[in-house]
Amino acid sequence: MAYNRKNLLTRIIEIQNITLEQKKKGVTQIWVYNNLIKDRFNISIKTFNNYLGVNAKKELKELEKGKE
Repeated sequence: MAYNRKNLLTRIIEIQNITLEQKKKGVTQIWVYNNLIKDRFNISIKTFNNYLGVNAKKELKELEKGKE
């Protein structure tokens, strides 16, 4: 679990970027999860799928804008 919202969103963005890079190479999301994400981030497949559905970049910008 992330320490705070900013760290969680940063983690989600990292996972999304890894997935996008690998999808461009032609591999499936299941392969990305099993070979790259599961052991590194210690999350379930359900959490992985939820993370892919989050607009984390937008939320992070709004969070940083709100702190100003």
